[in-house]
Amino acid sequence: MSSPRTRADACPGVLAPHDAADGALARVRLPGGVVTAAQLRVLAGSAEELGDGAVHLTSRGNLQLRGLSREDPRFEQRLRSAGLLPSSTHERVRNVLASPLSGVDGGLADVRGLARELDARLCAVPALAGLPGRFLFALDDGRGDVAAERPDLCWRATGPDQGVLLVAGEPTTVGCPVAEAPALLVAAAEVFLTLRTQEPGCGAWRASEIPDAPARIARALAGPAGGPAAADPRADGDGDDPHLGSGTVGNRPLPSSTVDHGPALVVAPVLGEVSAAQLRALAASATEVIVTPWRTVVLADPGPGAAERLHAAGLRTPDDPALRISACAGRPGCAKSHADVRGDVRDLLAAATDLPRAHVVGCERRCGAPHGPHLDVVAQPDGTYRIDDLRVPDLSALDRT
Repeated sequence: MSSPRTRADACPGVLAPHDAADGALARVRLPGGVVTAAQLRVLAGSAEELGDGAVHLTSRGNLQLRGLSREDPRFEQRLRSAGLLPSSTHERVRNVLASPLSGVDGGLADVRGLARELDARLCAVPALAGLPGRFLFALDDGRGDVAAERPDLCWRATGPDQGVLLVAGEPTTVGCPVAEAPALLVAAAEVFLTLRTQEPGCGAWRASEIPDAPARIARALAGPAGGPAAADPRADGDGDDPHLGSGTVGNRPLPSSTVDHGPALVVAPVLGEVSAAQLRALAASATEVIVTPWRTVVLADPGPGAAERLHAAGLRTPDDPALRISACAGRPGCAKSHADVRGDVRDLLAAATDLPRAHVVGCERRCGAPHGPHLDVVAQPDGTYRIDDLRVPDLSALDRT
């Protein structure tokens, strides 16, 4: 259990953006990561005309725009018209992951469409607007991809039509059929809110911050809300079909099949940053795409010429060496950063031929660090970088690590 929270959760949204050094930062929630071609075009125009010209992928399968103006109402208006802001009250709590290849390749059950249903159910319960902005839901089709992100509440398939509730990554004794998964997750979220108020001074943002949360939520749900689980979800080989673009599951490398998923096409932008032109190329390549929590984009049903079009636009496949490097926003977007880390990384990528997995950050907060093993590269106040415990003058040392 973490220490009690002493401040309110200030996770950004569209209606409550974060004031960064380069302007307002707004986070657009995409339940299940799904975004249509029409919505991509709206986002491209908004990034170009109202922001810094790009859309940034997040570690929760959402999107961020930077360089916005709080005083300009056009961004909010455009998102509402595009269906990207269906609720003002529940905007920041619509954090829902779903296995992005479900129904396309692998998995035990098909969870397509369930994120949309869960989103609607969340927004229909007024009390759930009180969930913290960092609270995370997930629907895992049994392969263990989004479950590995340790969401607060996760339904994970144990068979074609049955699954179990996980709380803070731990399996419970509560399960239900796949069609009932959204209702079960909403009921569990209501229990979390009740437990949150029962912890003196807790103010928990995450289920892991409540003592014995898995057992307590399971006890509260026992009965009509859920029955016993069909099987322990760990029994089917956790990580045998790992998530896209993560680099590792535990200490095991991703298999080569990660890039080849039958009809589906998987692409990724360098540093998780998608330009307006790349957004339009995606929109021209499929009727909808799925943004994953590993800063990749899945086209489940790509149109003719999609691979060539996206490659020409500068999007990469997940095995591209350039994607081994991730970075925080850095200067000028973040006033706390000691360096323009993204500019430094781009210079490195232009010259380097082989790189280790590394995350480059502008200060000791290490924002955006990936879950898997990686080198920790931190900018120092004197303009140098620290690679784990080694001080180096610049990032070129990564090419020799």
